[in-house]
Amino acid sequence: MPLLIVEGPILKDKDKKRDLIIALTEAASKTYKLPREAITVLIKENSPENVGIGGQLLAERIPRCR
Repeated sequence: MPLLIVEGPILKDKDKKRDLIIALTEAASKTYKLPREAITVLIKENSPENVGIGGQLLAERIPRCR
């Protein structure tokens, strides 16, 4: 069954995580014509200190990430 993996910044708000999972599940369910229960969503959160862009830490590139 489909496994959707989303990698991105840390979401501290549990409600936002829930909303994201619901939206992705609904979209995949419609696309694959499968019941929602067949869809798994995995959120991988990355700290800005663990992401580099152009040889620079994301935490250093974007002030709000500090």
